[in-house]
Amino acid sequence: MEWQQIEYFQMVARLQHMTQAAEALSISQPALSRSIARLEEELGVGLFERQGRNIILNQYGKLFLKHANRILKEFDETKKEIQALLDPEYGEVSLGFLHTLGINMIPDILSAFQCNHPNTKIKLYQNNNVSLLRQLQAGEIDLCLVHHTFDIPHIQWEKLWNEELFIMVPASHPLAKRGSITLDEIQSEPFISYKPGFELRKIADKLCRKANFTPNITFEGEEVTTLAGLVAAGLGVALLPDQKDIDSSRVAKIHVSWPSCERQIGLSWYEDRYLSPAASRFKSFVFSHYKVC
Repeated sequence: MEWQQIEYFQMVARLQHMTQAAEALSISQPALSRSIARLEEELGVGLFERQGRNIILNQYGKLFLKHANRILKEFDETKKEIQALLDPEYGEVSLGFLHTLGINMIPDILSAFQCNHPNTKIKLYQNNNVSLLRQLQAGEIDLCLVHHTFDIPHIQWEKLWNEELFIMVPASHPLAKRGSITLDEIQSEPFISYKPGFELRKIADKLCRKANFTPNITFEGEEVTTLAGLVAAGLGVALLPDQKDIDSSRVAKIHVSWPSCERQIGLSWYEDRYLSPAASRFKSFVFSHYKVC
């Protein structure tokens, strides 16, 4: 059995028409018919049945197609892996990142990288800190941009930048015109926060404790834009990173002078695990362009 026979069979099975399959494969119909006949002879069974002008798979053909698809897919993946080893420009990078980075930083990073490496394929995975680190441990992603609050064996992290967190208030709020405030100035306000388990919730709770108060949490959510929308509706205040899609006509952001409200964002990878040339190049690019510490 030749590799080409499997590819020819897959095309005929997909189009269910010998002439159309021959045209798609750029070969003559007699040549295609002979290839399918040899395949059937080797297998000892027919694979197709005629139905009018078309041909359809019989039970043996359906079984063979199932395995043919798997074989061809694995072969294609193997070719891609070998290509990545030979040429990082055509490799693939799987990158995880926090939800809050999806609007601002990720588009900027990817745009800058692909200006010089347009053929590198980048698969994106958006999740919270804990889930991203689990994916990294499991080998589901090559790299991830996360906040550093963990001590997990074999996972490396290097700081890239500090991300400031602002107090967000409705535009009509008395504090909206202030250039900066201390965090305890909002202790009596209804507080809109992330759900428990999210890193920004842990950070907000810790900062409020440092400012000697427990926030009166009235709403909890999972996305910056959702929380900012609740702020815009006059339902409370929130401690959030700035986002391009927050409506500045309805929400005012205020710098917090004390305590310092920020979190460290960095790049993580799994120690001693093989990184493809494409992933290694992307990692180096991120460090050279975005590391500010």
